[in-house]
Amino acid sequence: MAGATCLLAALSVVLTVCQAQDANYLIGAGIADITGPAAGINLMGYANPAQISNGLHLRQYSRAFIIADTDKKAPVVFISTDSCMQSQGLKLEVVKRLRTKYGNLYTERNVCISGTHTHSGPGGFHQYLLYDITSLGFVNETLQAYVDGIVKSVERAHDAIKPGNIYINSGELLESNINRSPTAYLENPAEERARYNYDVDKNMTVLKMVDSNNKDIGMISWFAVHCTSMNNTNGLVSSDNKGYASQLMEGGFNDGAFPGTGTFVAAFAQANEGDVSPNTAGPHCLDTGLPCDKDTSTCNGRNEMCVAFGPGKDMFESTKIIGENQYKKALDLYRTASVKLSGPVDFRHSYVDMTNVQVQVNATTKVQTCKPAMGMSFAAGTTDGPGAFNFNQSDTTDNAFWDAIRNFIKKPSAEQVACHHPKPILLDTGEMTFPYAWQPSIVDVQILRIGQLAILAVPAEFTTMSGRRTRDAVTQALVKGGFPANTVSVIAGLSNDYADYVTTYEEYQHQRYEGGSTVYGPHTLEAFIQELLVLADNMTKNEPSALGPNPPNLISEEWSFVPPVVYDFSTKGFGTLLEPLASSYKQGQRVQARFSAAHPRNNRRTEGTYLTVERLKSTDNWEVVYKDSQWCTQFHWKRTSTILGESEVTIIWDIPAEQAPGTYRIQYFGDSKNVLGTITPFSGTSNSFLVTA
Repeated sequence: MAGATCLLAALSVVLTVCQAQDANYLIGAGIADITGPAAGINLMGYANPAQISNGLHLRQYSRAFIIADTDKKAPVVFISTDSCMQSQGLKLEVVKRLRTKYGNLYTERNVCISGTHTHSGPGGFHQYLLYDITSLGFVNETLQAYVDGIVKSVERAHDAIKPGNIYINSGELLESNINRSPTAYLENPAEERARYNYDVDKNMTVLKMVDSNNKDIGMISWFAVHCTSMNNTNGLVSSDNKGYASQLMEGGFNDGAFPGTGTFVAAFAQANEGDVSPNTAGPHCLDTGLPCDKDTSTCNGRNEMCVAFGPGKDMFESTKIIGENQYKKALDLYRTASVKLSGPVDFRHSYVDMTNVQVQVNATTKVQTCKPAMGMSFAAGTTDGPGAFNFNQSDTTDNAFWDAIRNFIKKPSAEQVACHHPKPILLDTGEMTFPYAWQPSIVDVQILRIGQLAILAVPAEFTTMSGRRTRDAVTQALVKGGFPANTVSVIAGLSNDYADYVTTYEEYQHQRYEGGSTVYGPHTLEAFIQELLVLADNMTKNEPSALGPNPPNLISEEWSFVPPVVYDFSTKGFGTLLEPLASSYKQGQRVQARFSAAHPRNNRRTEGTYLTVERLKSTDNWEVVYKDSQWCTQFHWKRTSTILGESEVTIIWDIPAEQAPGTYRIQYFGDSKNVLGTITPFSGTSNSFLVTA
């Protein structure tokens, strides 16, 4: 506590300087590597047990921003991570670590951790059972990678704090997202839909952060689109389209520095993307190429055959296009931002038991939220990643076969069935407690204020119209309570915890995937809005918010069935090049180098690299030009013999069209584990080769 008091006093001194230099805020930005296990762990997002990580495409990063003002001594912290979402246990662990170093300066109340929603990050970092099932349970390696990196990004932001100003701008980004459940969207009232030009949000909001000398510090953008450009056949850890956009922007402001190493930090944060896909060519049948059935997203009754693609020829090109689109728009909005934020930095936060919220829907009627449950359409998946078996989206009827299986696991109570109607329940997670809770009951709701900006942090995936209703309701309440007329609210989705989806009441009746995954019943949205309005009222009246019931910390109870790396062996010697590379390649060609390898889980090489592409500058003087987190490289690993513990890696370098001609080589860096458990680093080097025009 004393440490926090001293830090607050120090902040106050700097803030006084801040005022003198005509800077409204104290700003710090930091970035750190959070890349989880690059091999042998199920990827999180598509719930596909067969989608196991086997290499690395783009490293994952945590991007932290600390902002304080001259009136409020406690700052707000917004963190965007290249992960599928957040988990309650993860945030509790992060806050515990931050308390150890900073006392009460950074707590669960003023820290917001938001995930970009990449579906190509390793799973197993949740404390609730449902989300870890396809990862074979809890994976401590993933959790620790995320916690370590998030904490480090906050530390770096804290150490970089300086006086500065923040500008806000917004604009439309087209041809970068579509609605993947358009028939559910059409269930919303016609007069409400008429207020909008599109069935998804095309608006991007950007914050521009500069110091008192107008030097660039960082950027946050919010734009609603799933990070599912990399599809469910991908096995490479990747930050997907938003991660690529971040790298493009950071590279431009950091003079081409390697990812994660520059001082300018650019976060492409997630918004209300619940029903929003980046696969803009839309869903088509894999067997016929024809459009899928519009209402059920099936092809001849099979959801597995209905998949959305585009805009590129494959998932890599699609990722690149959607990432570039977001980057270009954010850069334009950043450069033209002129509206300066001014006014207090503030926050409100409460824990809410979402299973027991009384919602006042009109003057005479109250309704109740439900204990969690997943619907039949949840198992159908989406057009970004279809499910299996005979589940369909938009299904509001029970299935005798699946009901029998469900009842064997846990038959839902009559109260649950009535509460979730018309959702046919597949998994009665709210009434299942073995071996521990399957889904959260207590979740975070949070508002961060920076002048006339309100960041609405929600622990779920809000659909387009759900987000619009939430923003409108909270903004109106804030302005009515005394906020400036030009107050802007943004949805920061997948923040602090994960409680699946939130649809409107009307969309819920249609029971597409998003409705089947709205776990607290048909009035979930109204409950979230009601709780956020309480926080907004507290904020406008300068009153504290209720702390709410403390959530459990289940990390010590987690079950894990992920086998460890037992040992590695190489008959040819670790790091041996398995076949020589050609003597020369042209710009635009692909180089593939195969090495005798060890398991990447032996060392995540955090803030390091598994590979380098190097250019000969002079005799025996090699310059590193690319590492494993850059777009033009890929790192593929496979076990060639489980019994012997043999592996090989294939390093891919797609030579850029503008690559400087010269002599190059590729290096591989690994770590082997012997039968005694000793881990030893090694490296391998390819033969040199020419790159020609």
